[in-house]
Amino acid sequence: MDDKNVDNIKKKYQAKISSELHEKKSDLKPITSKDYNSFKSEYLPKHLSFYEKACNFSEKLLKIKAEKAKIPTYQEAIDICHLNITPTGAASFPIAVFMFFLFLGLFIGFVLPYAFGGATSYFLIIMSIFIGIGVMIPLGNLPFFFANNWRMKASNEMVLCIFYIVTYMRHNSNLELGVDFAAEHLSPPLSIDLKKIVWNIETGKFHSIKESIDDYLESWRKWNLEFIESMHLIESSLYEASEGRRLDALDKSLSVMLEETYEKMLHYAQNLKSPLTTLHMMGIILPILGLVILPLVVSFMPEVKWYHLFTLYNIILPAAVFYLGKIILSKRPTGYGDSDISKTSKEVRKYKNILIRLGNFEIKIHPIILSIIVIVVFLFIGFSPLMIHAVLPNFDCSVGEESGCMNSLTHPNAKYYFLGYRDETDSEGSPTGKIIGPYGIGATLLSLAIPFGLGLGVGLYFKFRSKNVIKIRNEAKKLEQEFASALFQLGNRLGDGFPAEIAFGKVSKVMEGTVSGKFFDTVSGNIRRLGFSVEQAIFDPEKGAIAYFPSPIIESSMKVLVESSKKGPLVASNALINVSNYIKEMHRVDERLRDLMADVISSMKSQISFLTPAISGIVIGITSMITAILGTLGDKLGQLASEAEGVAGGGVLSMFGAGVPTFHFQVIVGLYVIQIVYLLTILINGIENGSDKLNERFLIGKNLIRTSITYTIVAFIIMVLFNLIAGSIMGSLTASVG
Repeated sequence: MDDKNVDNIKKKYQAKISSELHEKKSDLKPITSKDYNSFKSEYLPKHLSFYEKACNFSEKLLKIKAEKAKIPTYQEAIDICHLNITPTGAASFPIAVFMFFLFLGLFIGFVLPYAFGGATSYFLIIMSIFIGIGVMIPLGNLPFFFANNWRMKASNEMVLCIFYIVTYMRHNSNLELGVDFAAEHLSPPLSIDLKKIVWNIETGKFHSIKESIDDYLESWRKWNLEFIESMHLIESSLYEASEGRRLDALDKSLSVMLEETYEKMLHYAQNLKSPLTTLHMMGIILPILGLVILPLVVSFMPEVKWYHLFTLYNIILPAAVFYLGKIILSKRPTGYGDSDISKTSKEVRKYKNILIRLGNFEIKIHPIILSIIVIVVFLFIGFSPLMIHAVLPNFDCSVGEESGCMNSLTHPNAKYYFLGYRDETDSEGSPTGKIIGPYGIGATLLSLAIPFGLGLGVGLYFKFRSKNVIKIRNEAKKLEQEFASALFQLGNRLGDGFPAEIAFGKVSKVMEGTVSGKFFDTVSGNIRRLGFSVEQAIFDPEKGAIAYFPSPIIESSMKVLVESSKKGPLVASNALINVSNYIKEMHRVDERLRDLMADVISSMKSQISFLTPAISGIVIGITSMITAILGTLGDKLGQLASEAEGVAGGGVLSMFGAGVPTFHFQVIVGLYVIQIVYLLTILINGIENGSDKLNERFLIGKNLIRTSITYTIVAFIIMVLFNLIAGSIMGSLTASVG
């Protein structure tokens, strides 16, 4: 029978089966895995879920189609992040946000004032339009940012991924089990990708593990060729005839990954200086230098209001720094980073709370409670001058020749005011009937509580959320550093013919006093005292040694020991010695990478720790002095003008505006300092450690607390000193006028 007849018979029976089953193509649904969907819903970041809902809603509302040239890149980014959206939804979302800002600006700036008889705020309308236009490009690129973040998080553990697969396949030449072993010990999102590789075989999408892996590797072709090369070397080890060549291919795969990672990071560090310098100058140095001249600007340009400065310093500049920082981080190559162990260990998760022990009981307090209390208390203190003025509009206290508090905004011969509200005057010195302020030294000093409370509250939240967990991880890191030599000794004892139960005890005595010694002593004690097997002594949920040292590397090494010891002590010995060599090599490359990054970011660290808060605090002190002097000078010139029937007025008075109240100016600068330190900490951690969220939270907490304290102390001291100088100047000025 020829091929043509076979094809005809095949088509005939396919048509018959389809008609009998009433199969309709539109009714077919792709095979999905319930396990994978639950795993994805548990580990997919919540902001991605919100973004999915926003894009799907925007698509139903507008249906703006993406450009044809961009559809493949959109789809690639969507697939990388496992998002349940379409390119149309991703393109519709920024247009929907622009329309939201447009209608919001019209409603607040025009409709509400019209309804209540107020004046139309063209500033709000124009700013809302500009904000809407400004966010369209970043929001349109969100899938690419999410994909870059996903890639950075995944690439942070790619060295470990190759390490786990190679470690497992040295004693068990099964690629599917090796990938599954790696997925078990890695953190999301790479663990999600590896599980999807295995589940794609289970659901019938691919017929073999090689097909599934090759399909996944295509998504990394533009970004990470060394990972693809390493995986292909691992695949090639399955086809080697001799055991020696198979092991050589596995060893080569890990060395390729390590060497290429170091080389790419070297080029990244070399190319990083120019964009970081640009970010540093435009986002930090120039704005801080601008703060120096702002006191003069706000005093001689009455058109400049506090909300103009707020828009520039607290919205536009932080947004620009954040955007530039994200671009810099998106170009970071694969590295060797750490993961948040609280995500993979339920036992460690409780340490993200504040723990108070009362006997046998343990009280867990979420840090957000303490953070909210601190923020609310200090915001109440900071805004108390505004609340006092709202309740008592004419009340103020003063210090001078006649000190005291009275129901009057101006006190005779006063040098310093507590609130310092003034009657606004025009260029001719005539009152407008509008009360402005507060300008007083007391109100300005109290306003320091606003940035201090926000910085301290947010800092305490991040610190308590990460402090206990990072201590546990640092202990595990110490163990990892010692673990290479400890594994080497354990492998030698097994090679001498000792069973694992005895070998643990011997190594623990040799390494007594070290973290590794404690780990091996715990294992040995569980075997001797509790009668556990080696596997139970290490992995028992309550008494196992691994519960006290949560580390994926240590856990995977011990699982390799348990599996390989089933094949005899010599096999276990070789496996542990090779794992020891792998850990040493990874640690060496990791240290070299950190050395590369240290030179690049050292200046930014000094900027965060002291320079930015100190310079900003000094600027606030200068501003309060200049504002006080110019305010008094304007009042005295107004008196001279009225006494001389306008001779001294006119052009001279028009030079002096009321200026932005020092209360508002200090709050704006203080918030900018907190925002910049927060953003720079994220950038520095991302450059140095990749996507290490645990260390990022710890650094944010430490830096925000330190910055808040430094800025508040410097600003308080400088303001008091400079206002004393201003008081003496104003005193002599009053005497000369009198």
